[in-house]
Amino acid sequence: MGIAEDLIILENRLKELITKYEQYFIGLEKREPLKLREDVEKLVRRYLNTPINNTMYKHRYNNLAARFNSYQQHWARIIREIEEGRYSRDRFRAHMHETKKSTTVQDKTSQQVSPQNLELERVYEELLEARRSCKLPVEGMTRQQLEETLNRQKPLLASRLGTDDIRFRVVVEDGRPKIKAGIKQKSVT
Repeated sequence: MGIAEDLIILENRLKELITKYEQYFIGLEKREPLKLREDVEKLVRRYLNTPINNTMYKHRYNNLAARFNSYQQHWARIIREIEEGRYSRDRFRAHMHETKKSTTVQDKTSQQVSPQNLELERVYEELLEARRSCKLPVEGMTRQQLEETLNRQKPLLASRLGTDDIRFRVVVEDGRPKIKAGIKQKSVT
């Protein structure tokens, strides 16, 4: 095989490897695609010290090799974050499991929680998660402060919206989390 065929194979395998790693990171693949990565690495190394006379092939090879190397660094960083427990998708899953556990513990103890406290807890957790996703510090804002702020704003919002049925939600605008208010949707039963 010549360099033209090898470059086509390298490009296709690199695309496949990128897809496999993305599937691995989101949990669809159970194992890291090490065999495929080794095959791509061999293809890259094959022409590492070989002079390529055709400028087009040389440029294409250099682009593919650089792309592979940058992805290797990206994958190594993500794997390190997973091992240290700092990977955002893993944090989200851990948070969901923690929330699930806490709700089952609350159900078992039969504590009566008011809908207002549930609403406050939901908004507070959404705000924390939005701040984390924007790489902002989560320390500083307490549930108590959030509750005081929302309680101060409710009368103003009620008069502006014409109803006391207000629902708060957290949105990210311009890289910053914000709390927005709207009218609660009535559920049709």
